Amino acid sequence: MPPRRKAQISSRKQPKQARSTELVATILEAAIQVLAKEGAQRFTTARVAEKAGVSVGSLYQYFPNKAAILFRLQSDEWRQTTEMLRGILENISQPPLERLRTLVHAFIRSECDEASMRVALDDAAPLYRDAPEARQARASGDRIVHAFMQDALPKTPAATRALAADLIKTTLAEVGKGFSESPRTPAEIKAYADAMADMFCAYLRELDRR
Repeated sequence: MPPRRKAQISSRKQPKQARSTELVATILEAAIQVLAKEGAQRFTTARVAEKAGVSVGSLYQYFPNKAAILFRLQSDEWRQTTEMLRGILENISQPPLERLRTLVHAFIRSECDEASMRVALDDAAPLYRDAPEARQARASGDRIVHAFMQDALPKTPAATRALAADLIKTTLAEVGKGFSESPRTPAEIKAYADAMADMFCAYLRELDRR
């Protein structure tokens, strides 16, 4: 039996004119609304086209299937996260531990603000998580975190820095996801982020003393 062909996740073509760019933006905004309301399991191109007020044919000019739309939404989320990482962790005007604390607060707030969208995208992840495009999107964020660790722990062995980077990334992602699944007040978000930042900073201080 021949191997099952994976769904195409790349956009069919890129908008070059203002009108086309506006159409793609309308489709993506409609996709966000459909995903938040219906979830990944009931997400279809027909529902997105109806919500956007365009024909399915117009949608297919830019997105060949629902996997391509979902991957674009996920890619946009990855890009925003990468820009947040870069803007905070590469800000050398702040000491490394202050940057880390700022990042934790920004990340936890972001997780809570976009919880419903992120849960739906996580449900859709099997459609694209192993694609080369997905690995490339994640790699840029990894490089920023590893560069930060080298700045924060210049005397620490590379293997230890890599372990610390992986631990912080994994903890932020998993704990942040779990925390954001329930509605949170601003006070709860601040208290939780403070506690997590305290934990990370204490960990890096201990590594720096070794």
